Amino acid sequence: MLDLAARVGTETRIQISTDAFHLYREAVEAAFGSIADYAQVVKTFASENPGPGRYSPPRVSEVVSTVISGDPDPEWISTSHVERWNLSMRTACRRFTRLSFSFSRNMDNLRAAWAPAVCAYNFVKVHRSLRTTPAMAAGVTERLWTVSYLVP
Repeated sequence: MLDLAARVGTETRIQISTDAFHLYREAVEAAFGSIADYAQVVKTFASENPGPGRYSPPRVSEVVSTVISGDPDPEWISTSHVERWNLSMRTACRRFTRLSFSFSRNMDNLRAAWAPAVCAYNFVKVHRSLRTTPAMAAGVTERLWTVSYLVP
């Protein structure tokens, strides 16, 4: 959270949504104090017998949003975007896949494997919902990159 606060600055009020992991409250308060509109999203999962060999999570039976501080817009209280990002990164960089032989022995190797996946996601891949790349939508670049441009 301190890294996020350093990147986005603390002059502008932002909205943050997290899951109910207990350390997030303290981390958001330490990084943003009272300048963040903060809410937690708590998911309750249905109790079901997963059966042998099942690795998928159980069905979500209830989602409750709780305002922790500030005045977050209820329409934007969600962890879906970061969950989608995590899934995309696990798919693009096999080192984050569960039950995989792909792993990094040190942080430098992990960064070297992850950086191309993040760059391709943001600069090369056109996203259906945006109809462009995230970098173009954010105004970071005006052109669609190619993999050959990314890795000459």
